[in-house]
Parts: sequence; structure tokens; C-alpha cells
Amino acid sequence: MTSWGSRLFRLHRPLGVLAGAMAVLLVACGFGLLLDDRTLVNAPLWAKPFKFAVSVALYAPTLAWLLSLVKRGRRAGWWMGTAFAVGMGTDMALLVWQVLFQDRPLHFNHATPADVTIGNILATGAFTAWGATAAVVVLLLFQKLPDRALTSALRWGTALAAGGMGLALLMFSASPAQQRVLDGGGKPAMIGGHTIGLEDGGPGLPLLGWSTVGGDLRIPHFVGIHAIQALPLLALALVALSRRYPVLSHELVRRRLVWTGAAGYAGVVAITAWQAMRGQSVVRPDFWTLAAAFGLVAVVALGGLLSVRSRAGVPDERHALRGF
Repeated sequence: MTSWGSRLFRLHRPLGVLAGAMAVLLVACGFGLLLDDRTLVNAPLWAKPFKFAVSVALYAPTLAWLLSLVKRGRRAGWWMGTAFAVGMGTDMALLVWQVLFQDRPLHFNHATPADVTIGNILATGAFTAWGATAAVVVLLLFQKLPDRALTSALRWGTALAAGGMGLALLMFSASPAQQRVLDGGGKPAMIGGHTIGLEDGGPGLPLLGWSTVGGDLRIPHFVGIHAIQALPLLALALVALSRRYPVLSHELVRRRLVWTGAAGYAGVVAITAWQAMRGQSVVRPDFWTLAAAFGLVAVVALGGLLSVRSRAGVPDERHALRGF
């Protein structure tokens, strides 16, 4: 663990500090979940900090590794990583303060001027982290890595992660009940929410809290942002499997499989977002959601089959397939 932490600090010190802080927070939240039975918005008080700490603890080292691959624009990349660390670190500090020390909701809270100010600072930090991730997408477009399948995975994974972050903007629209209060000249304590079709605080999945009775925008948001880990891991797994399955030794085959995986991953984000926007719980899909899911599985399976059946070694095709 010490060696891993030292390597992360060498890659990018601010992101290493952020990851280390999240590791400490994870331990604290683990004890909190076991020993503290307080709740906030009908969920364990320590659940939200725990989930965010897990997500950021995964994200920060991944971003540090991605930036270590940047050769063109390395200095700009370092600053983008630093901007992400500062923005996300600020948000996590506000989360700990507001939820654990003040026992108050962090997101969508308009109950007092102080809550509104904290929300504005939170939004600034989130936009900073999103902008930094989007900038890394641009930087990766101009990098040449030895393995083109991994290059595609990095580009698509980071792009989908930026899109997943952007989905959070959909949560800040007033719900119908909140809008009625606003239209009547009132000031609701909460403006926005995770749940579509219902107010936040209803029944949810254990620990995750995702609604079991309505649509929940946290699902596509979560799935999207972690494409930054999933797709590079797919590319690395294909390299590892190539030792056992010779067909995967062809770079073009692996690259096509990465494209197929990226298309499938984007489809999952799209379907879960579509499902949530229709006010439908992830555990109660209707016919159309299931049909879309089965269709996506069929398309991905067909794409994977065609990718494996293809063979590299066609020069003009290789040149034609350069790019994203």
C-alpha cells in the first residue's frame, strides 16, 4: 500500500493527496455506518459520504494515471489534474461539514442563506472538476500511445466520464411540487432532487439509496463517470487474454472490441438516463426498457462477434480507422 501511495504521489501529488484523504474518509465512514444509526433524508447519515469517498478514491488515481500518459501538453495536464483535485476536494470537504457535522442535506438545500452559499460553492467545485475532465479528453486526442486499442479506451472512457458528470445538471431542476411553491411566490427548502416522479427520501436500495419506486438520475450519473475506469480495464484485460486467445493478439481486433464495449457502455448510460427521466425505478423496468436493454445486448454481442471474426493486416482499413 505504501509503495502504491508513493507511486501515485509521483504521478500527481495533488491527486495523490485527494486519494489519500478519501481513503481516510472511507475508514471513518465504515465505522460510522456500523456504529451510528442516525439518518438524513431517510438514508443512513454516513452513506452519502461513503459513496462519494469510494467514487473519488477510484477516480483520482485513474486520472493521475491518465495524465502520466500525456506527453503533448504535459504541463497543461498537470494543472487540469490539480484543478480537479481542488474542485473535488472542496466539494468533499463541504459534504463532510454539511452532512456529518451539521446534519443537514448538502445538495439542493435552499433552506437558509448559508445553505445556498454552500450550494453555490459546491456547484463551482463540481463545474471545475467537470471542466478539468473535459480538458483531459481534449489532451488525450493528441496523444500517441503504443497500443491503439488502449488509446481508444482512454479517449472514450474519459469522454463518457465527462458526459456522466454533465448528467448531474439534470438533478437541479425543480420538482413539480417544488415548482408549485415557486409559482405561488414561496421558497421551498429544497430545489431539485435525484428522484423523478417523487420527492427524495423514499424507499431505496441498501447503501446505494437508489430509488426503488421512482426514477433516479444518480444511476446514469454514476455509471457514466466510472467509464473512465471500465473501458481502460477492458483494453488491459484484452491484452492479458491475448496470451491465451491468439485472435486477440491482433491490435485491430482489440480496438474493435473496445469500440463495441464503448458503444455498449454508452447505451447503458442512455438507457438508465431514459428510464430515470420517465420516473421508472431501476428495479421495475417496463417492457420498453427491457426491450431496449435486450436490443443493446444483441447489438453488443453482434459487434463483439464481428470484431473477433475480423482480422488485422489490411493496411488501408487500418488507416481508415484512425481517430476516436
